[in-house]
Amino acid sequence: MFFQVYGEFSSYQFLGWILVFAGLIITNEIQRRSKIGGYAFFVALPIALTIYFVAIYIGAARGAEWALNNQTYTNMNSWFHYAKLYAATAGCIGFMMLKYKQGIGKTDWFKAFPFVIVAINILIAVGSDFESAIKGSMALSETGSRWWLSSEGVWLYGGWWNIANGLAGLVNILCMTGWWGIYSSKKKDDMLWPDMTWMYILAYDVWNFEYTYLNLPTHSWYCGFALLLAPTVAAMFWNKGGWIQNRANTLATWCMFAQVFPLFQDSSVFSVLPVMYSDGIMDPNVHPQSVAPHTMGVVAVLSILINLAVFAAIIKKAKKLGVNPYKHEIWKGTRDYDEAYERSLNAI
Repeated sequence: MFFQVYGEFSSYQFLGWILVFAGLIITNEIQRRSKIGGYAFFVALPIALTIYFVAIYIGAARGAEWALNNQTYTNMNSWFHYAKLYAATAGCIGFMMLKYKQGIGKTDWFKAFPFVIVAINILIAVGSDFESAIKGSMALSETGSRWWLSSEGVWLYGGWWNIANGLAGLVNILCMTGWWGIYSSKKKDDMLWPDMTWMYILAYDVWNFEYTYLNLPTHSWYCGFALLLAPTVAAMFWNKGGWIQNRANTLATWCMFAQVFPLFQDSSVFSVLPVMYSDGIMDPNVHPQSVAPHTMGVVAVLSILINLAVFAAIIKKAKKLGVNPYKHEIWKGTRDYDEAYERSLNAI
C-alpha cells in the first residue's frame, strides 16, 4: 500500500528494515542507560562528524575529487538534513542535562527546554513541507507537472497534501502539554514527560510519517517507518514516559548514520521506493511521467484530523480542570500518565 517492497530485492529490503529497527533500539538502550554512552554518541561523535563535514566542503570548494564525489556531499547536501541532525543532537544533550541534573538542567526554567527543542524540530519539517508545496506549484505552472527536483537529486511531488501536513505539524506543537512536568527517573536513566501520553505519540507519528513520505520519499521506509516505530515500541513496553527521549536519541543516531552513509538507502539492494513513483524508478536524470498521489492525500487528511482531534481533547480537558494545559499537567489520573509518573523520583 505504501512501499514497493517486492521482487528480487524484497528480502534485502526487509532485512535492511529489521537491521535499522534493531540497531536503533539497541543504541537507544546504550545511550539512555549509560552516561558514557550518551556523551560518546551525542558529544564526541557529533564533534568528529562536524570536522568531517567541514573537511568535505572545504575539499569540494577546492575541487578535490574525493570531496566532490563523497556521498555526503552528493546525496545529503540539503539544509534540512544538517538542521535536523544538529537540532536533534541538541535535544539529546539537553535531555541528558535534565535527567542527570547537570548545569542548567538543575533549574526549573530549563524544564521547558524539551518543548522548545521539539517545537523547533517540528518547525524545521513544517518549513520543508511548505517549501515543497510552493515548488510543486511553481513546477506546475512552468511544466504542467508538480514534480520538482530537490538539490539532492530526488524528485518530489509537491501539492495540497504538503500544506495540510504542514498545518498538522503546527497543531502538533500545540498538542504538547505540561511543559514544566519534566522528571528524572528513579534510576536516572531517563528523562520523563508523563503528560506526553499515547494520544500525542499517535498524532506525532502519523504527522511525521507523512512528512517523510512527502519530503524524504526514498528514505521513508527507514526514517518514516523503522525510525518512528523504534521509540514508540520502547515507550509502550519498557520505557513509559520516556518517548520523547527515545525519539531524540534514535533520530540523532539515524541522522548521523544517514548523513555519512546515504547510499545505504539511496542506491543499494536495501533501497525502497514508495508507491508514489508509479514508474518504478527514481532517476534524477529522468523526469517522472506518472504518479500515484492517493496515499499522500489520504495520510495528509488523517494527519490533520488526528492532530485536531487530540488538540480538541486537550482543550476539553483543560476547560474541565480549569487550568492552562501548558503550565499544568492535564492527564494525571490516566493510566498512561500514572505509569510514567510512578517511574519518577518525585513519586517516591
